[in-house]
Amino acid sequence: MISEIKKTIKVLKRGGLILYPTDTVWGIGCDATNTDAVKNIYKIKNRPSEKALICLVEDIKMLKKYISNIPKEINHLINDPTPTTIIYNDPKNIAKNLVGSDNTLAIRIPRHLFSQRLIAEYGKPIVSTSANINKNKTPKVFSEISSSILEGVDHVVNLEKEKIGIMPSRIFKIGDNGKILTIRK
Repeated sequence: MISEIKKTIKVLKRGGLILYPTDTVWGIGCDATNTDAVKNIYKIKNRPSEKALICLVEDIKMLKKYISNIPKEINHLINDPTPTTIIYNDPKNIAKNLVGSDNTLAIRIPRHLFSQRLIAEYGKPIVSTSANINKNKTPKVFSEISSSILEGVDHVVNLEKEKIGIMPSRIFKIGDNGKILTIRK
């Protein structure tokens, strides 16, 4: 695992795209602070730039570097072991093309050893979007990932290729009034 983390970090540092296992499904990722790298993810997925992407952070400490206002009411969601993405208002220090038109950012703290260690070693958030072309079915296993995705990334993590992805994360949004809205359960 250590050698895969080192290889992956080299790719992230030079603005490359990675294909990697997460706590949900295989994801396409990049440095979430690199505008050009984020643009390349939209391109490889043939995804409209208006459709936001998720990013992963190591923990609450890292989350606070990118989100100023984290309501206490969501602590139970952040600490829940179920993969949970939360859409926060007013992100900062992140690639502008990762931020939604409503000035929001979707973030998850993964409960997955490789993802956690990678983010911890890299020290920055990483984009995580399912490894499929826009509007195509999300692959549940590595072998279902299309050749165009495999050829379009700069590095494929050589771990967990037999893992079956359970499902995408559940998604909640913090409303303007602080109320927690369920987007996907």
